[in-house]
Parts: sequence; C-alpha cells; structure tokens
Amino acid sequence: MTLGPISAFRIRLTFWNVAVMVAILTVYAGTVFVVVSRNGSESLNDRLRADFQWPNEMLERLPDGSLGTFDASADTDASPWLRVWSLDGDLLYSTWNAQRSLVPSVDTLAVDARDAIVSVDDVEPPWRVLSGESRIGDRPYVIQVARSEGPMRGERVELLLVLLLGLPVGVALAGLGGYSLARGALAPVRSMADRARSITADRLGDRLPVENPDDELGRLATVFNDTLTRLESSFEQMRRFTSDVSHELRTPLTAIRSVGEVGLRQPKTAAAYRQVIGSMLEEADGMTRLVERLLMLSRTGAGPIRLSSERIDLGGLAADVVGQLDVLAEEKRQSVRVERLRDVTFDGDRLVLGQALINLVDNAIRHTPEGGRVTVLVDHAGGGGIVDVVDTGPGIAPELRDRVFDRFFRADGAPASGGSAGVGLGLSIAKWAVEAHGGRLTLEDSGGAGCRFRITLPGASVAQAGPLHAVS
Repeated sequence: MTLGPISAFRIRLTFWNVAVMVAILTVYAGTVFVVVSRNGSESLNDRLRADFQWPNEMLERLPDGSLGTFDASADTDASPWLRVWSLDGDLLYSTWNAQRSLVPSVDTLAVDARDAIVSVDDVEPPWRVLSGESRIGDRPYVIQVARSEGPMRGERVELLLVLLLGLPVGVALAGLGGYSLARGALAPVRSMADRARSITADRLGDRLPVENPDDELGRLATVFNDTLTRLESSFEQMRRFTSDVSHELRTPLTAIRSVGEVGLRQPKTAAAYRQVIGSMLEEADGMTRLVERLLMLSRTGAGPIRLSSERIDLGGLAADVVGQLDVLAEEKRQSVRVERLRDVTFDGDRLVLGQALINLVDNAIRHTPEGGRVTVLVDHAGGGGIVDVVDTGPGIAPELRDRVFDRFFRADGAPASGGSAGVGLGLSIAKWAVEAHGGRLTLEDSGGAGCRFRITLPGASVAQAGPLHAVS
C-alpha cells in the first residue's frame, strides 16, 4: 500500500509531534520525580527534628533519678523512635518503638553526637538517625531519634510507577491528538491538491479554494491563484499570438498563390510575367520581413540576452536610421528630420538599439499621411538621454493608448502600408530592445494630432554642449 503525499506528511507530522511530546513528558516526569524525592527527603529530616523536641515536651526526671513520661499512655506505637543517653554513655530511656526496632550502630552515633542526621545503610530499608545534646529539665542529655526511609521510598516507587504507566498513556493520547490535529490542519491542503489536480490547460479559469485568506494556507492558496491567473493570461496571449501569426502568414501565402494561379491561366507577355513575378516577390519580401520580426520577437521571450557594448552617438544613430528609411518617406512626399538638441552618447548595442529606432521611424512613416512630417529629437534631461519620434499622423485614441505595445495590435482605422510589414510587431520589438538596455519606451502626450514615442536611456551622457543640429 502506497501512502499519498498528504498522508505521508500527516504521519511525519504526527511522528514529530509524538517525539516532541515524549521528550517533554520525559523531562517533566524526571523533574517531578526529582522534586518530589527531594521534598520527601527534606520532610523526613523535618520530622526527625520535630521528634528531637519530643523529650522536652513529654519526659520528666523522676525522684529516683530515672526518666519517665508525664503521661504513662504516651509511650505507645505512636511515639517516636527515641533514646536518651547520659553524657557518660549510659542509656537512660528508650521508647517502645526504639525497643522494638533495633537499628545497628546507633550506640556509636550516640557517643559521637554531632547534631547531624546520618543515614544507616546496614539495614534495609535504611534509617536516618539524629543524635545531639539537649536538656531535659535542668540537666543535659544525649537525645537520639531515628526514622525509617521505608515509607519515603515506598512513596517514590509509587510515584515512579504512576509516571512510568502514565507516560505511555500520555504519548498515546498525544499521538491520537496530533494525528487528528494534523488531519484537520491538512484538510485544506488536500482540498487544494484535489482542485489543482483537476486544473488543466482547458480549465485555467478554475481557482483553488481559500477558506481563510489570513492564515498561512490561505495565503499559499492566494499565491497559487495569482500564479494561475498569470498562467491563464500567458496561455491566452499564446493562443492569440498563434492565431495572429497563422493569419498573418496565411495572407501573403494566399496572395502569392493567387497571383501565381492568375498568371498561369493564359499565356502572357514577358512584361506581364515580370509584373506577376514582381508581385510574388513583393509578397515574399513582406513575408520575409514578418518572419524576421517573429524571430526577433522570439528573442524577447527567451530571457536575458548578451548585448554588446560600444559608445553610441544617439544623434548619429538617428541620422543613420533616417537615411535607411528616407526612400519610404519620399514615396509619400514626407519630410523626415533629425534634430540634435544636444550631442548625447550612450553605451549599448548599436544593432539592437538601432532596430528599436527603425521600428519607431518606420511606424511613424507608415501612419503619417502624404505630405506629413516625421521628426526625431535627440536631447539629454534628468540624467539620461531622450530620443523622441514625433509624427503628424492621426494619433491614437485615448482608450487604445495602453495597448499600443501589445503584439499584433493595430489601432482601428489606422492606415497601414507595406503588406505584411504592418502586422503590429514593430512597437513590441522596439519596447523590448529599449528595455534590454535598461531604458523605457513610452507614448507621450503630443499636445495635438499625431504621436510622440519617447525613448529614455538612463546613464547617457552629453558629449558637448552645442547649437541645434538638424539633418533632413
């Protein structure tokens, strides 16, 4: 029979509870036994000292010089074990108990009376004897009292038996109580485990039960539920990503197939075939750019990457990017300018950071109407470099501003060109590239129509203060 993880943990918890209780009860029983034994020994000594006072209260000197009790009936089995000696060593008086119970070596102890309690071990059970000088009337005597340790030892044995018999019972009760307590305490864990076992990829909306959110198990269940929420969101993003990728890849493939089928329906001239092949190549080029962006996007989810580091002139980088994309602006008769308010340098990966700028400028050109203007501003403020990409396009509705960096997001009604190039991946890749450098990419308030995307790079420095530089 194989125990489940909860049962095994419950048994271990019960075992440790029993082990702790055994240790506690053992220490407690030992302490009780020692304390009771010591108190019993001290009580026996106190009774001996009380017996030592008995002659002063009960004995008197008779006319013939001998000693006797005030009351003849006082010397019974209830009287103490008592002997009275003269200072010369003569035995003058002995109680009935002393005559009945002979204790060895008491004569020697009487001669060497030192007011000390001595244990006599020559008899079983041992006796305790107190010998010392005292006065009866106006004369000194040696008084000797004794008591057996038998009753005290009997009490010890009874106590020891009670402790030894009670310890297993206490341990058994502790085990049963500990098991019941562990079972009750771990019941929510079993409930959470059963619920978690039933949660699959198709049921990520289910949550673990939280009986008490303020205790440890409740907080654990809350953390698991938060994790499930993030997993559900991740799965939903993955499904949406897969669906969007499938759709975006199917579009150029369908276009290529359609153009090819139309081109093969009837003979054409060489120029017509060149036009058909050109259309197919244009779609293939768009699909290539889409695949490249998807590969770039896959790097963003693969965890931290190693970036190269070199001194980058942000104004020069912006000018290079504008030079690469200037042909796209010319087709739409747009004006693209780079304005360096300061010469700012930054240590980073030129290719990755350049890709972010390419995506931002390309996005601005595509969404700016013909005859519009795109401006790239380079400045330094607040201890960091700032690169703003500003366009005169239609802008983004306020309710959509929080989603502009989502993958495959395109604002409704926003113009797009370039076939597959405008699939909504550029801003997501740009955000990843900037954040990989420890910076931030934000959509700022442009103060009117159009958009202003701002790259903020902490740690950038001003190379030199100078006049404004503009590059068309």
